[in-house]
Amino acid sequence: MKKIAISLVLALVAVFAASAQKFALVDMEYIFRSVPSYEMANEQLNQLSQRWQKEVEAKGKEAENMYNSYLADKVFLTDEQVKKREADIVAKEKETTELRYKYFGPEGELYQKRQSLLKPIQDEVYNAIKKVAEERGYQTVFDRASSSDIIYASPRIDISNEVLSKLGYSN
Repeated sequence: MKKIAISLVLALVAVFAASAQKFALVDMEYIFRSVPSYEMANEQLNQLSQRWQKEVEAKGKEAENMYNSYLADKVFLTDEQVKKREADIVAKEKETTELRYKYFGPEGELYQKRQSLLKPIQDEVYNAIKKVAEERGYQTVFDRASSSDIIYASPRIDISNEVLSKLGYSN
């Protein structure tokens, strides 16, 4: 009897603790699509990325052309010329790899540009979410766009439009 009473009390405490938790959802993709400066920054990053990709591909094509030319001329070259051409090809391939790393590496120019353009907007959205959560008393806010675990959620707990209003954008 004592065990049942303790179990019942613990179950009731757990139910009350769970019901006291308030949570909400936001759709970050929807929010970012609704913020014009984010879309413009993304477009600028895409254009920059494409330009740099073309530059890297052009360097790679130069190395490939050098190699094909080398293969065609190899029978006519002296040992010294073969070594020089091979060294030139390796140098061009290395130059291509370095350029790719410079632009697209983990700390490359694209990453730095993304940080400088998108991070301030992301911080502004985060702060708006935080303000809405504090005003409405939410302990947790989940991102519906990045969570594949959420199968269904009531539209009543989605605060995306409130966040956009807090940012100064009407829905």
